[in-house]
Amino acid sequence: MSTENTPLRTLISPSLFAFGIFYGGMVCIAGVLGNKQVALGPLAVEAGIFAFLLLVVTSSAIAELHGRTVANKLVLWGFVPLLMSAALTVLVLALPASDKMEAARLSSFETIMGSNLRIWLAGLIAYGTSQVLNVTIFSALKGREGGRLLYFRSAVASALSQIVDTLIFITVAFYGVFPIGALLAGQMLSKVVLSIVFVPPLILMFVKLGRSMDSRTA
Repeated sequence: MSTENTPLRTLISPSLFAFGIFYGGMVCIAGVLGNKQVALGPLAVEAGIFAFLLLVVTSSAIAELHGRTVANKLVLWGFVPLLMSAALTVLVLALPASDKMEAARLSSFETIMGSNLRIWLAGLIAYGTSQVLNVTIFSALKGREGGRLLYFRSAVASALSQIVDTLIFITVAFYGVFPIGALLAGQMLSKVVLSIVFVPPLILMFVKLGRSMDSRTA
């Protein structure tokens, strides 16, 4: 049967469509932001933390709205923009630069984007492991308490998955480049604090927004 005139809501819910696009954007930008270390008080963290935490928020909200299976499929599809971004970066770095491009600008671009390849490799491994772990823990806790205690489930799943994410990402991305002990400790502490304080309210907001979007087209 032709689906040419079939309403979009019968194919994919508005919340899943919107969150899926947002998720893909965060997957791509995380690797770029990871080039900068920022100071959060006394802690040194790589800036990709903000995008990765938004990935946790989005996948958890989708697990709550559409189930664990759909959330895990989103995580797997997230590898597509991540791999395409890495492939395009390799291509652009291999292409000769215009002779009209300033040497300082070209050097800065190659330094940042060239180092991205190792960061993207770290991101691939850490991303897949931590996101699947987050969805698994979040959904398992929901199964036990029947859909209540969303704040508690969000905090526990996010904190545990981000500890694993930090161990994998920092080790693969920066081991041998500079001492990673302080960065590792700072990342873990920061991610746990952010997972407990900021991630649950954002998940609650995303879930509420998703339900509102879907109810308008029901």
